[in-house]
Amino acid sequence: MKATGVVVEYNPFHNGHLHHLRETRNATGADIVVAVMSGHFLQRGEPALVSKWSRTRMALEAGVDVVIELPYCFATQHAEIFSRGAISLLDSIGCESFCFGSEDGDIDTFEKTVVFIEANRERYNTYISGFIREGMSYPSALAKAFQTLVSGDSVIDLSKPNNILGFHYMEARNQIHSSLKAYTITREAAGYHDQHFSSPSIASATSIRKNIFSSEGDHKIDSYLPSTSVDQLTQYQLEYGGFHRWENYWTVLQYKLLSSSKEELKEIYEVEEGIENRMKECVKTSTSFEEFMTKLKTKRYTWTRLQRMLLHILTNTRKEEMRHRHASASYIRLLGMNKMGREFLHSKKKEMPLPLISKLSSANQSEIELDVRAAEIFSLGLKNAAARKKLLHQEWSQPPVMI
Repeated sequence: MKATGVVVEYNPFHNGHLHHLRETRNATGADIVVAVMSGHFLQRGEPALVSKWSRTRMALEAGVDVVIELPYCFATQHAEIFSRGAISLLDSIGCESFCFGSEDGDIDTFEKTVVFIEANRERYNTYISGFIREGMSYPSALAKAFQTLVSGDSVIDLSKPNNILGFHYMEARNQIHSSLKAYTITREAAGYHDQHFSSPSIASATSIRKNIFSSEGDHKIDSYLPSTSVDQLTQYQLEYGGFHRWENYWTVLQYKLLSSSKEELKEIYEVEEGIENRMKECVKTSTSFEEFMTKLKTKRYTWTRLQRMLLHILTNTRKEEMRHRHASASYIRLLGMNKMGREFLHSKKKEMPLPLISKLSSANQSEIELDVRAAEIFSLGLKNAAARKKLLHQEWSQPPVMI
């Protein structure tokens, strides 16, 4: 069976994802689609709207054949490390290709861009370092460095979020010497960060989540999601009493910031350049996560970068324990599959260079510790104690979802 991979968060799975899934099958001719999906916390340093198990079910019901988890040590990182973890897992599980959505939509241009950057790596890195010293954020420095190097229109625009991710996916493929073939699908209608609905059927996950949490929202999101996703959201709300967002964790984060010394905060992964001093000051006068972030944000530190720092503080993820974890994936955790997916895994299992984990108890506990800790913290986002207990128990008791 021919398999292709997609890198996803599905927060939640919407019509744009469905379009990408269908076009991926058409473009690659694959029999099997494997989704490597972020767990309970996401690349922008946010909690997922619903658990990874609920999002796995959304994916399988929409046509994905296998869902595996992108571990915390990759899922909550900047694009380069995020991509390295995801592509290495798709390569290890036996995919022949991968397909991503992009603003550009032309894979040849991506290939040329990767070659161009590699040929100019030293100058590129020098420009990045210089722009950061001038006070630019890391993403802005990347885009500016690229624009400084490039002349003409034969390379992609690396100021656009999906183009950036696609570039790093292909760069990661080359770095691990993988034979995975790359495909890209033009992103439809809504932009990655669009805050509002601008199409009758396709909306960004950002705008969908904003509508769900808005007190003034009409909550009419049904036309932007497959009915199976709507059903999963409804069931999750009934079963667990609500959805997850940063505000749910504010009091826990506030406690962590107030009770930790500056020296302790400096040991947390990604906390650097004295930002812990600003955190300690801002937390004293803030009454919500939104207010705290607004006070904390500077030109140098993007909202996303700060959220990732705060997430690592929330989960007590220290620099030392992350030092070697993101070099490469060391296990494949299976979250769900359908019948075709099960047949594919059965045919590939003996060839996989990494252990395939379907039961948490069978995993190397030191390797999977961060994922377990993330699940424990994620459960604190629920108000009801019984719901928290149920969700936490699921981390150990839930077998792979079967559709």
